[in-house]
Amino acid sequence: MAAPTAAARGARAPARTAGHRWHRLDRTVSPYLYLSPFFVVFGVFGLFPMLYTGYVSFTAWRADRPGSAGQWVGLENYRKLLDDPFFWNAVKNTLGIGVLATVPQLLLALGLAHLLNYRMRGRTLMRLGVLLPNVTSVAAVTLIFVQLFGRDFGMVNWFLSLFGVDRVDWQAGTLSSWSAIAAIVTWRWTGYNALLYLAAMQSVPFELYEAAALDGASRWRQFRSITIPMLRPTILFTVIVSTIGALQLFGEPMLFSQQQDPTTGGSQHQFQTLALYSYNQFWGRFKYGYGAAISWAMFLLIVLVAAVNFLAARRMRGAE
Repeated sequence: MAAPTAAARGARAPARTAGHRWHRLDRTVSPYLYLSPFFVVFGVFGLFPMLYTGYVSFTAWRADRPGSAGQWVGLENYRKLLDDPFFWNAVKNTLGIGVLATVPQLLLALGLAHLLNYRMRGRTLMRLGVLLPNVTSVAAVTLIFVQLFGRDFGMVNWFLSLFGVDRVDWQAGTLSSWSAIAAIVTWRWTGYNALLYLAAMQSVPFELYEAAALDGASRWRQFRSITIPMLRPTILFTVIVSTIGALQLFGEPMLFSQQQDPTTGGSQHQFQTLALYSYNQFWGRFKYGYGAAISWAMFLLIVLVAAVNFLAARRMRGAE
């Protein structure tokens, strides 16, 4: 067979060059095209509302003041926050409920994951079962817990009466209402965090446990010296995510209230969180500028708490 002429080889070269360019362009551009739907949705429904809310927080916009939408007041709304006792009460309630909900939740999740990591019958069914509270509607869960924590006929008060404890009005007191709402949050999210810990535990080499067992280490010693150190990145992740969720509490305290205006967080604002207070000012009193300032203050508080958690974790890792 005759070899291809120079003219034929020259005709194929541009075709190969064009194909190489398209292939390189596809490898360079395609990843951005695949990711673009997320950024478009985030920009429309996440970034733009956040930036617009930031702009509104610098205005005096109120529904009862025509023409106030574009009235620029600078940091005046944020100065009001510093002197607003209801704002600081909401901060206290948010942090208090957050601590009561996050600490027991993660400790229970860690212990539950450790138990589910053992070889036992029905282990798969139990793993699926712990996730059921998380997929249940927050409204349904909270309404059931409202009945459980009822003052007169609640099952919790009935159980406490067996030990001689008087009836507790769970919604009237500060600490009691915090505890009840924290119980709702703990019940909903313990299973979810347990599955995260379980997934991390299954990546720990089994040889480490075998070596520790041969050295005479008990299961508690193995859990403390092997499991916990290997799970530290996952624990840090769950601490940060759970803290952010606790600082954004809205549905549970709103549905837990039996007041005419559920956004007040009880008759004395004893469990009004930052999210409830922002909603109350924005949609209850139609103080759009002030409500937006509360939302941004909540956002800054979340960033601050997450940063403290992250720095604390880095310092602990550096000390080791």
